[in-house]
Amino acid sequence: MSDFFGSAPLSNLTEFSVSELSGSIKRTVETAFDQVRVRGEISGYRGPHSSGHAYFSLKDDRSRIDAVIWKGTFSRLKFRPEEGMEVIATGKVTTFPGSSKYQIVIESLEPAGAGALMALLEERRRRLAAEGLFDATRKRRLPFMPHVIGVVTSPTGAVIRDILHRISDRFPVHVIVWPVKVQGEGSGEEVANAIRGFNALERSGDIPRPDVLIVARGGGSLEDLWSFNDEIVVRAAAESEIPLISAVGHETDTTLIDYAADVRAPTPTGAAEMAVPVRAELDAQLSGLAARLSGSVSRQMENRRQGVRALVRALPSLDQLLALPRRRFDEAASGLGRGLEMTTLNKRRAFERPASGLRPEILLNGLKQHRQRISERMQRAEGLVERRLLQGQARVSASDSSLRSLPARLLGQLERQKERIVTATRRADTAVLHRMAQNRSGLAAHDRILQSLSYKNVLKRGYAVIRDEENRPLTRAEAIASGAVVSMEFADGRIAAITTGEVTPSAEGAVAPKKKPVKPASPGSGNQGSLF
Repeated sequence: MSDFFGSAPLSNLTEFSVSELSGSIKRTVETAFDQVRVRGEISGYRGPHSSGHAYFSLKDDRSRIDAVIWKGTFSRLKFRPEEGMEVIATGKVTTFPGSSKYQIVIESLEPAGAGALMALLEERRRRLAAEGLFDATRKRRLPFMPHVIGVVTSPTGAVIRDILHRISDRFPVHVIVWPVKVQGEGSGEEVANAIRGFNALERSGDIPRPDVLIVARGGGSLEDLWSFNDEIVVRAAAESEIPLISAVGHETDTTLIDYAADVRAPTPTGAAEMAVPVRAELDAQLSGLAARLSGSVSRQMENRRQGVRALVRALPSLDQLLALPRRRFDEAASGLGRGLEMTTLNKRRAFERPASGLRPEILLNGLKQHRQRISERMQRAEGLVERRLLQGQARVSASDSSLRSLPARLLGQLERQKERIVTATRRADTAVLHRMAQNRSGLAAHDRILQSLSYKNVLKRGYAVIRDEENRPLTRAEAIASGAVVSMEFADGRIAAITTGEVTPSAEGAVAPKKKPVKPASPGSGNQGSLF
């Protein structure tokens, strides 16, 4: 009994379910720690989850607390968390009923002082430098005289006005401004997108592609310039195919984009001075070069003129040059007459030597010898022909005797060949006669068709063909003149006639009256019948 009554006070306690107790603890914790600031080192950070949320822990030398940054809050952070970074987190503490754990839901995150930012900046600089993004071999030279300049900066403020004013004073060119935010949430992404956007432009597009880029911002604190330390901005500057000038802050301010850019300018105004030359200086330099070129040409021409004069003085006179050729000509002219006389004498002597052997007696003896040789050759030829004839007669006699002694078998073969030839001849005659009969039948059929299509069959139906004196058919009345001699061909013959009267056009659609046949003129009449 005492045990029963002793346990009675415990039964008066409120009974909770596990879920009710966890919910009560959650509300108590959230009420007590609804807004806290915690300083600690980021641990276990692996970047945002696939859902966009970020999960990690904050720790110090003795304790550890889980932390979470929801997707919407993470996108608004001024900088991205990194492993081992000391930060100050602001948010509320809550519990996770499913596993009896508590965590801090971070609403804002900032580095723990300038020292932490500088440490983060230095660590990021070393990591990007190790990738080669800051190598001097990647730097490109700026164009001497760009036609188009792209500027990435805020559209408001003194920076863009200073750049435009300085470019206009030095060397006016086409300037394209890509407006971006230069600090605050999302500014780093806008700057990187602007750099990549300029590089994506086509050279022949509606918007010309710049020859050089200027990324500019005015001075400020480390936190104000932090967007230009974002890794995405540094990588975009290093990947730019267009030469890039960084002009962020004052001369004492240094950001990571300064290392990745091709040229760093101390100020935005200095960047404008680096981008374009001074037009007045170029004009003066060009004028000086033109003057130097003109003077050099004048001096060179004078030197060449003096050299030509010296060469002219060194040349011999015309009489000196022609003295030797004149002497040679005179000597040759004086010896020309003697040479002609000697040549004529030598030719005459050469002609007289063979002429002495051309007497008539010598020529007659030569002809006599030729005739004798020809007679001998004729006699030899006649004897050769007689021998050849005798040999041919002997061969013919031998062939005749051999033919007469042919056996009767050859004669039988000849008879059989003769019979075959006679049979083939008969067959050929039969085939020829049959072919001629077929051709004759076809010819008769074609003749019948021709007769059926002949105009003479039309004449048999009462029509006539009128021809002129040259026997050409007349097809129109207007082609026949009055008093013309025509001939009219009927089915049974022709008659001559003379036309009278004028042509009368027939009415359209009227039926022409039938013509009466013209009676032929009686024989012995003194005139011809009239056509009408």
